[in-house]
Amino acid sequence: MGWKLSAEAGASEPQWADRLWRGNQPAPVLSDEQLDLLSTLDERQEMPPLRWSKNFLSVVFQILSVLLYLVGHVLVSVYREVCSIRFLITVVSLLSFFLTVLWWGFLYLVPPLENEPKEMLTLSEYHQRVHSQGEQLQQLQAELDKLHKEVSSVRAANSERVAKLVFQRLHEDFVRKPDYALSSVGASIDLEKTSHDYEDTNTAYFWNRFSFWNYARPPTVILEPDVFPGNCWAFEGDQGQVVIRLPGPVQLSDITLQHPPASVAHVREANSAPRDFTVYGIQVDDETEVFLGKFTFDLEKSEIQTFPLQNDPPAAFPKVKIKILSNWGHPRFTCLYRVRAHGVQMTEGARDSATEGPH
Repeated sequence: MGWKLSAEAGASEPQWADRLWRGNQPAPVLSDEQLDLLSTLDERQEMPPLRWSKNFLSVVFQILSVLLYLVGHVLVSVYREVCSIRFLITVVSLLSFFLTVLWWGFLYLVPPLENEPKEMLTLSEYHQRVHSQGEQLQQLQAELDKLHKEVSSVRAANSERVAKLVFQRLHEDFVRKPDYALSSVGASIDLEKTSHDYEDTNTAYFWNRFSFWNYARPPTVILEPDVFPGNCWAFEGDQGQVVIRLPGPVQLSDITLQHPPASVAHVREANSAPRDFTVYGIQVDDETEVFLGKFTFDLEKSEIQTFPLQNDPPAAFPKVKIKILSNWGHPRFTCLYRVRAHGVQMTEGARDSATEGPH
C-alpha cells in the first residue's frame, strides 16, 4: 500500500512541477478566433463515436441472406418438380393428346387426294403429254382468234350501218328545195274543197265542243314545220283530200309527205299514215284539175319522202290538191302531218302565159 502511494506520488510529481512552473509563467494572450477554434475542438472530443453505420450494414446483410435462401429454395423445388416422374407423365400425356387431335383433324378436314397418279410417269411420257396439251392450247388459241375476227367484222358492219343510219337521219330532213306550202310564205287551206275533220263522238267530252278547248288539230297544221307525234290533221276514214292555196302560181315539180315513224309513236305503229295518193294541179278558173301523178308513201322507208310530179310541159298552178286513196290499215281515220310543194314560183310577167297550161 505504501509502495502504491509512493509510486503515485512519484508519477504525479512531474505533473505538479509542471503546473507549478506554468503557474509561475505569465498566461498567453489568445484572440477570439483561436478561442472559437478551441471550443469547437473540445466539443468534437466530447462527442461519442458513431456506431449506427455498422448496425445498418448488418441489417442489409441479414436481408440479403434471407432472399438468397428463398431463391435457392424455390430453384431447388422447381428442379425437383421437373425431374419428377409425375411431370414427365403429364408432358407425355399432353403431347399424345395434341398429336391425336392433329391426326383426326387431318383425316376429316383435309379432302382425300383422289386424282393422285397411281404410277410415276417416265420422261418420254411426260414430254408426250406436255406436247399434246400444247397442241390443244394452240387449237383453242386459233378458235379464239377466229371468234375475235368474226366479232370485229360484226362490229364493223354494225358501226357502218349505224353511222349510215345516223347520217341519213341527220340529213333526211334537208330536202334542199323551196317549200311553197308553208303558211309562213303565204300558203293556206281551201276549206271548201278539203275533207272535214275527224270527230270521235265516242270519246268526245263536253268541253271539247268549245274551240279553245278542242284538241283536234285543223288542216292548217300540215303547213307548219313542227312535226311531232299527235300534231297532225286527221280526217275520217281512209279516203279524203286537202287543197292547198299556194302563195302564187308555181310550176310544181315535186311533192313531199312527212309522217313520223312507228318507233316514236305512242302506240308503236303508224297505220294511220297515208298510203296511196294522187296529186292534181288546179288552174286559175278553180275548176280545171290537171293530173300530176299517183304515188305510194312507204312506211318502211324514210319518214320524209319526195315524189317527182308529171308536169311536162311545166305549168303553173295557184292551187294543188292531194287526194288520199288509202291508208296503212287504220279503220277510223287518216293523219296528215306535213305536205310540201316544190317548184318554181312564176313572176308577174309570166303569170299570163302560165294560165294557158295543159287541160
